[in-house]
Amino acid sequence: MKKAVGFVEIKSIPVGIQTADEMVKAGNVDLLLATPICPGKYVIIIGGYVGPVKAAMSKAELVSGIYLIDTHILDNIRDEVLPAISGYRVTEDIQAVGAIETISALTAIVAADTAVKGAKVNIVDLRIARGLGGKGYLIVTGEVASVRNAINACLAKLGVSGEVTSTSIIPRPHPQIIENLLK
Repeated sequence: MKKAVGFVEIKSIPVGIQTADEMVKAGNVDLLLATPICPGKYVIIIGGYVGPVKAAMSKAELVSGIYLIDTHILDNIRDEVLPAISGYRVTEDIQAVGAIETISALTAIVAADTAVKGAKVNIVDLRIARGLGGKGYLIVTGEVASVRNAINACLAKLGVSGEVTSTSIIPRPHPQIIENLLK
């Protein structure tokens, strides 16, 4: 069985808290994130093997009912994405920076997984909705060509549907920009 991550977005904070509790109780999953986000929503991210994650996601749909906004399961998620959700940041020599802004918090995580599967890049930052009006963003680093390939992979997967709102690629970023990004 492969690793999977499940995402749930709910339009009620109290129902979100209850849903997170029921999801963790439903099966052998790890609660990676459960928090209020802008504007007055609640996001839950769980991880584990595919079967238990699917069971927990079914429980989320049942418990959240009319408050459910969206759910998504990513099978075989890359190992680099999970620490980025928790705020881990890479600080090696940065040759280029790519930034991707998404329409929703959960789409930023899908973009992160797509980016690292599409090119040899590192995730420097992954933000989901806190203080972003419900949006998400991702910052990757690597060689210029790799950053460009990662951005293009995200645009190919998410851009057509409008889930990516904007992107940028910065070759040889100024040291002050790098310092600011790593704060």
